[in-house]
Amino acid sequence: MAGRSLTFFKGQWLEGNPGIAGPMTHSFWMSSIVFDGARAFEGVTPDLDLHCQRAVQSANAMGLAPMVTAGEIEELALDGVQHFAPGSDLYIRPMFFAESGWVAPDPASTAFALTVHESPMPSPDGFGACLSSRRRPLPGTAVVEAKASALYPNAGIALREAAQRGFENAVLLDPIGNVAEFATANLFIGKDGAAHTPAWNGTFLNGVTRQRVIGLLREAGVPVHERRITWEEVLEADEIFSTGNYGKVLPVIRIENRGVEPGPIYRRARALYWEFSHR
Repeated sequence: MAGRSLTFFKGQWLEGNPGIAGPMTHSFWMSSIVFDGARAFEGVTPDLDLHCQRAVQSANAMGLAPMVTAGEIEELALDGVQHFAPGSDLYIRPMFFAESGWVAPDPASTAFALTVHESPMPSPDGFGACLSSRRRPLPGTAVVEAKASALYPNAGIALREAAQRGFENAVLLDPIGNVAEFATANLFIGKDGAAHTPAWNGTFLNGVTRQRVIGLLREAGVPVHERRITWEEVLEADEIFSTGNYGKVLPVIRIENRGVEPGPIYRRARALYWEFSHR
């Protein structure tokens, strides 16, 4: 997925995939690592500041001690972007991780790295999704208040199951059976001229792009309802789309065995997001 990459670590930019952790590094064997993801594309970096802020918040939630501020991360990210051709599609990934500890990470050992790598924006042609057997964890059972790497193997299993069935993504439910999100993004449906999305209940990431799209749609006069959504409602929706940093706003064109057309709410959301990004 990645082309050329640069990583800022301990005061310098390093090419490729540098060896910054080993088998004795706490994060390597105890998963004491958090990250965030932002995008550069078409010469813009929408909501980069919010992604940097969330990286610091995630580090604190993991029990780490971030030694750089969100503003400093943003400055480093923009510097990294300048090392690539203008307008390149890039993924920006700040990370905090522990280098030592015993089960619990030692906050004093917190390290920071920032990777910027080439990563093409997905085509808005759309994707197919199915229901996953996996579920999102309850608050109190995992570090759901952080964008923690330890949460992602569950999503990886969901994606593998979906691929085996011929789909590109999967819908995960929360622990009590309500729709939570896609494996890799937040979920919206359109019904009778309004957008609906699962109310954030602490079981899934309240995405930066999710929050941005909700605000943009409401400002444009499109009703957005954050509420409990059932799987049956997704199957019967007029339209379905995702929001997330990697692909921003993308339509679903197949849900289980039913074809779905990209709808007017999706098209409005994508257009509004692109307009916002290029202000």
